[in-house]
Amino acid sequence: MAKINVIPLRDYVLIKPIVADKKTDSGIYLPETASQEKPQEGKVVAVGTSEKISVKKNQKVIFSRYSGTEIAVDGSEYLLVKNDDVLAIVEA
Repeated sequence: MAKINVIPLRDYVLIKPIVADKKTDSGIYLPETASQEKPQEGKVVAVGTSEKISVKKNQKVIFSRYSGTEIAVDGSEYLLVKNDDVLAIVEA
């Protein structure tokens, strides 16, 4: 992943959403455009300057489904989410 030139302020976290592949019971994969659900899992790309930040760069996290502000940087989609909207860290 290329370096991102977006630095979140205060208690915001920049997240690259992970869109899960949708597979039907019969084994057919549906394209992303067929899914109406917003992702709620992603990888932390950058964190703000607040001491309240509870996640670190490169951690996989689960966040509130409709939280954050969608932004596009160099053709890629990201979410700028408040730290309080990050619900859990997914450990490998």
